[in-house]
Amino acid sequence: MRARTKWLASGMAIAGGLLTLLPAHAAPSPSEARASAAFDAAASDKARLRLFLQAMPKGGDLHNHLWGAPYAEDFIAWAGEGGLCVSTATPPAITAAPCDGKATVPAAGLARRDPALYSRVIDSLSVRNYDRGADHAAASGHDQFFSTFERFAAAAVPNIGPMVAVTREYAAQDRVSYVESSANPNAMRAFAEREAGRWTGDFARTYAAFAPGLPAMVEASRKEMDAALAEADRRLDCASNSGTAGPCAVEVRFQPFVERAQPPGFVFAQMAAAFALVDADPRFVGVNIVNPEDHPVSLGDYALHMKMMRYLSGRYPKVPMALHAGELTLGLTPPRDLTFHINQAVMVAGAKRIGHGVDIAYEHDAPGLLKRMARDKVAVEINLTSNDVILGVKGADHPLSLYRQAGVPVVLSTDDEGVSRIDLTNEYVRAAAEHGLRYGDLKIMARDSLEYAFLPGRSLRGATECARPGPACDVFLNKNLKAAMQWRLEREFEAFEAGF
Repeated sequence: MRARTKWLASGMAIAGGLLTLLPAHAAPSPSEARASAAFDAAASDKARLRLFLQAMPKGGDLHNHLWGAPYAEDFIAWAGEGGLCVSTATPPAITAAPCDGKATVPAAGLARRDPALYSRVIDSLSVRNYDRGADHAAASGHDQFFSTFERFAAAAVPNIGPMVAVTREYAAQDRVSYVESSANPNAMRAFAEREAGRWTGDFARTYAAFAPGLPAMVEASRKEMDAALAEADRRLDCASNSGTAGPCAVEVRFQPFVERAQPPGFVFAQMAAAFALVDADPRFVGVNIVNPEDHPVSLGDYALHMKMMRYLSGRYPKVPMALHAGELTLGLTPPRDLTFHINQAVMVAGAKRIGHGVDIAYEHDAPGLLKRMARDKVAVEINLTSNDVILGVKGADHPLSLYRQAGVPVVLSTDDEGVSRIDLTNEYVRAAAEHGLRYGDLKIMARDSLEYAFLPGRSLRGATECARPGPACDVFLNKNLKAAMQWRLEREFEAFEAGF
């Protein structure tokens, strides 16, 4: 991936001298105090609050799915570019060519040719109107959300590059400088499908059986991502600004993921492929696991999956995990299934971050688990709109405050912003309006989004090399991307707060 360090310059000053080595809870500077006062003045007016938070630097979005980031309109446009079709059934979906003119019609030109069908497709590929009289209104938010992916899959599979491009576009608009996107090269799934039959129930023997094929999978994945990232740059016209402005300056790294609703052989093969890819290619920074956590296979094999993770982590000790865990609530599953998922993700698999973590209050020895997560700095990726739509958990029912009171690091993220029809600013607005968070709280979360990111290199927090600006600090920042991104965020905060 391109180096993005051209915005570093010797002798930069940050917020009255430097960052004081990024203290977690430093006393506010005069400019920060003025920004905080402006936030407080806007807090009771959502339009003003949105205006404030739209402009606020937000650091990273650590829980972002590549397939879920584009809006339905993007997928319809790509379907048109690729000569794909749209079904006219209820609910409609994007389908392969050829189009028969009745059951399926060309996606190209659909918005102007049939605005009513175009609108129905948008509803079908997202949660827009799912509870307000759309064709699929009988579906729950949970079912509507997860059903969208198969409906736009035909346009997603061949368009990794365009999906990366819009992810960066939306991030830049949202003042987000870094995205960790859950994304798999198509070669990974092909490997899992091909090797699934080697499963014997014995981790070591099964791994040994398909390990010889991993290098070829890695090489194919690399070539696939090379082409996809080149296409993203082309669509964003990054050559014209050397990749240092707007969406082209957004740093994107990827988390290959495991589809846990599949049979054990497929899951283990795909999991091994994910670990091998992160180990070999720095553009891939951590392993994740996806599919509805309440799916019968996901529930039945949960403990097995965590043991698989632990085994492969032993073979690839430098590969971190950010695992979806606890995306459940009372009534969605029997109570017994709410008692151990986060615990096993942390204690058995060794996850460095937890995605969602909604059922924490139901976990066995939740106080002990929270204490362990706070001690080990296991951050939780909070997805407020997603948890509301899928689980019906929001406001005082959400455990955001529980995590914060326990000292567990938390960061705000989008999950699937296109499917949910949101952006990260929306999540910051919800955190302020529904959970009473103030400017200082949100600033800590923005900083923590980079502190707990799986970016390579050391953190700026505590880096003596940058005790003062100068050549030694420049060398340090150029060697440590995490620190460089943190430095960049502090510069952005300095400029933002100077406006007050």
